Amino acid sequence: MKIYAFADEASPCMDEQIKAMRQNGLDGLEIRNVDGVNIAEISDQKAREVRKKLDDAGLKVWTIGSPIGKIDLEKDDFALHTEKFKRTLELAALLGAENIRLFSFFTPEENRAAAKAKVLERLALFCRIAEGSGVTLCHENEKGIYGDIPERCLEIHQALPEIKAIFDPANYVQCGVDTLHAWGLIRPYVKYLHIKDALKDGSVVPAGRGIGNVPLILNDFKRNGGRCVTVEPHLMVFEGLQALEKEGGAGVIGEVCRYPSNMAAFTAAVSVLRGLL
Repeated sequence: MKIYAFADEASPCMDEQIKAMRQNGLDGLEIRNVDGVNIAEISDQKAREVRKKLDDAGLKVWTIGSPIGKIDLEKDDFALHTEKFKRTLELAALLGAENIRLFSFFTPEENRAAAKAKVLERLALFCRIAEGSGVTLCHENEKGIYGDIPERCLEIHQALPEIKAIFDPANYVQCGVDTLHAWGLIRPYVKYLHIKDALKDGSVVPAGRGIGNVPLILNDFKRNGGRCVTVEPHLMVFEGLQALEKEGGAGVIGEVCRYPSNMAAFTAAVSVLRGLL
């Protein structure tokens, strides 16, 4: 297995992120924040600096953990967001990333199904822009967006098969979804897993300690040729967590697990995954 991680959960500092990855024997990262700056906002010079540091450490960028698609479908400026997507593609090339993680737009819960046509139109535009780049667009299921439940994720992948799936068990749990049901629907489209688990109340816990069926899904993924995962601990309130959540929708860290530092929580999450493997 190739194990990557959101190393910004260990530290906002890139040098410390590299240290955390090397200490835990990881292959690289799903890059999200660099020295306190969101990956979509860094300069070319900064991207080259990061690439050199990672190359020197024998690590790679697996995925750009971008915020693309985490805007309101109706209220936010899509033209401006499209420019951010184009910029993210440029950064993927500079960093040598294979994938860009994206989302399917925040939509009103009471009328989410009605947003289908507009969501697919916008995602199709991203696909056309990315064509020929060599970068795979990967959709993550997430609470609050159109693709929050597996049935709507399936609509996206069937309509746009070039978009692959990132399967996040904890996010499905937080949406009240049985993850085995979700896995049965989405498995053919999954490129990789986010290793994250949650309890029924939505609080995040180490993989295997929640109701996300992470061991079963991980084993089935491996058995069917799956080779890449990203550890996303969410076991400490790390710098930048609040910015990742839609206003008023911040996630909860499970009370059953406490760690003295972000680095300790990161190491624990990797260790738990290795135990499951």
